[in-house]
Amino acid sequence: MIDLNVLPLYLTAVIALLLIPGPDMLLIASSSLTYGRKVGIYASLGNATSGILLTILAALGVSALIAMNPIALHVLRLVGGAYLLKMGWDCMRTHPDDAPQELEHSNKMASTLYRRAVFTNLLNPKALIFFVLFLPQFVSTHVATSSGEQMLVLGLLLNVLGLLFNLFLVTTIGVFGQSLLKNEKFRNNQHKFMGLIFFILAIWLLASQLPTPPSM
Repeated sequence: MIDLNVLPLYLTAVIALLLIPGPDMLLIASSSLTYGRKVGIYASLGNATSGILLTILAALGVSALIAMNPIALHVLRLVGGAYLLKMGWDCMRTHPDDAPQELEHSNKMASTLYRRAVFTNLLNPKALIFFVLFLPQFVSTHVATSSGEQMLVLGLLLNVLGLLFNLFLVTTIGVFGQSLLKNEKFRNNQHKFMGLIFFILAIWLLASQLPTPPSM
């Protein structure tokens, strides 16, 4: 379904992208460090879920239509920034006494971080533009498959490799997270740490300059 001659170059580009720190990596790493390996895994799955949705939108051409509308991108960025600020504020308002209770119910924290990872990526216009600008570069005219189908396969491959990389990151960081979770002082402030991460992500999104996609 894709040009195998293009595949080595594509895989090289994907690996290079995965090694560049970004908001996704920050969210997943901080989730693992703050709440443990299980929560980090769910955050990774949330990131992969949003990536698959963005891939489908790109393959259908919906992402390109949104990316061509500066007002839509601006609104999306404001909504995404507001969402991250709300998440940060909610974390900051959590009472320290709630931390041990939530740690005992890791399923709740895992599902919460899964949802936050999904929406953080979906509400990031830079992620949407990335799929519009990146995937079409590796669409080949030397295969009978349509450009949409090729973008779908390329995007799914990107998400699978990204998930594997993030799971490796979670496993590595989880070792340090376990020791931190045994520290009472850290447990009393873990929500504030996570709130700070969301504030950083909000500033990162609101202050970033969006690339301009080529005109259709």
